[in-house]
Amino acid sequence: MIPKRSYLLNATYEWIADNSLTPYLLVDADFPGAVVPREFVNEGQIVLNISMSAVRHLHIDKEAVSFEARFSGKPMQVYVPMAAAIALYAKENSDGLVFPPEEFDETPEPEPTPPEPPKKGFTLKVVK
Repeated sequence: MIPKRSYLLNATYEWIADNSLTPYLLVDADFPGAVVPREFVNEGQIVLNISMSAVRHLHIDKEAVSFEARFSGKPMQVYVPMAAAIALYAKENSDGLVFPPEEFDETPEPEPTPPEPPKKGFTLKVVK
């Protein structure tokens, strides 16, 4: 079965945003594949503000949460595998969701091979 965490995260994010609150994502920073600013990790965890005003190019799918953000003025591409997401809650009232433990497939699906790009240049045809 497909893990439900990505669906719960998406729904909780929309609910928090619809209530004009600030979504905070609690992350297991030591999870393999997690790319987070290490200088802000505390006891193996980090809390990330993922509001639209704090991040750029937020993308949430079944595999991960990714976005661009600035930390201490330095731009960084953040990548949080879905299995590393621990909770999503509103900053203002701490209401949200702690995600239940789940089994995640550790072998990612193979990426599809992109189609061959068309050849550039002109082609000539004989017209009779």
